[in-house]
Amino acid sequence: MTRTLDTTEFSDLLAKLAQPAALTELGVLAGCLVLAWAVVRPLRGRTAAAGSIWFGERIVDGVLFPLLALALAFGARLMLAGVVPIAVFKLAIPILISLAVIRLAVRVLHVSFPNARAVRVVERTVSWVARLAVVLWITGVLPLLLEAMDEIRWKVGGAQISLRNAVEGAVTAGLVLVVALWISAAIEKQLIKGTGDDLSIRKIAANLVRALLLFVGLLLALSAVGIDLTALSVLGGALGVGLGFGLQKIAANYVSGFVILAERSLRIGDMVRVDNFDGRVTDIRTRYTVIRALSGREAIVPNEMLITQRVENLSLADMKVLLTTTVQVAYGTDVRALQAQVVDAVSAVPRVLKDPAPSCQLAEFAADGMNLNINFWIADPENGQGNVRSDVNLAVLDLFGRQGIEIPFPQRVMHHIGVDPSAGKAGE
Repeated sequence: MTRTLDTTEFSDLLAKLAQPAALTELGVLAGCLVLAWAVVRPLRGRTAAAGSIWFGERIVDGVLFPLLALALAFGARLMLAGVVPIAVFKLAIPILISLAVIRLAVRVLHVSFPNARAVRVVERTVSWVARLAVVLWITGVLPLLLEAMDEIRWKVGGAQISLRNAVEGAVTAGLVLVVALWISAAIEKQLIKGTGDDLSIRKIAANLVRALLLFVGLLLALSAVGIDLTALSVLGGALGVGLGFGLQKIAANYVSGFVILAERSLRIGDMVRVDNFDGRVTDIRTRYTVIRALSGREAIVPNEMLITQRVENLSLADMKVLLTTTVQVAYGTDVRALQAQVVDAVSAVPRVLKDPAPSCQLAEFAADGMNLNINFWIADPENGQGNVRSDVNLAVLDLFGRQGIEIPFPQRVMHHIGVDPSAGKAGE
């Protein structure tokens, strides 16, 4: 049986709003809002934590304020029932529900995707849909609309699905997605506190929890739509075969990403060399790893390459890196006395470590002089290696200038063998 729009209830609501008792409801509602603000204010403190979902950037734009105001308003409505005609709270409670949904979606999306431009579009869409649902509910149009949507049906396999089921499933999927992102963000925040600078555990835990929650949300959404989940077994088998043959590389990269995060063979902040590309690991994703060179260039390396190929990690055990520079001195230089002076000069360079101490070694006897290898250690390779090597070379150059030590340059001596002029005259 098709229902028709009954305007009597809406007319009664307007009539009750015009009565003096509505002022009492307004006062009680204002008290609920003030009480909610007074409770949230001390819990939040002067400044909320960055990315807070409960409190937001201000008091009223978090999730806690509308939820607490909704609970207080619902309790006040129960207490006023039978005392005064309920009119204002019939409007206020749906509005507070929509406000809580909007703030939840907005805050979670901001925290999960802080720099995504599409988030703004999703926020506006959620806001308009929630407000439209409130208007339809208050005017009494929403039940009629749902009933009309329930009559639009189509068959998927052996199941009958209506437009209403599809819309409700989409709403359920959206709510589950928001809750999943919220939980994963909370777990990620706690892992940051627990592990300090070790970001690998945080990454693998957050990725696993997010993937698991999104999978559960997908199953709940399909169940809400009315699709029989047992019918997905055949589809799952076919999908597994497709992944095995057509998506081998992608699957291998994802598995390699979890292996890297679990074994911690690479960590965010490590200085590595991959395929003749030197840089610092700035991010480890489930499919690829981002390596940033000191020049600013970034390489996106598939995780499978980091598992199957040779990777030089300059900071796996610690961040100390050995650097070497070579200088040549002329033959006849007192190398033994010079070695100690070079070590002292290099040790005075700010970024050179005292432990392990620098060293100066006689490497070889070259054609033009004696080559000295100067070895020194640094603990901050992410700040550059060429600049500290330049500082060491300048310190050695200043030392040689003070001591009058010659840095030889290639020289060649030519001997001219003269011809006796008398030998030519004798042959005439």
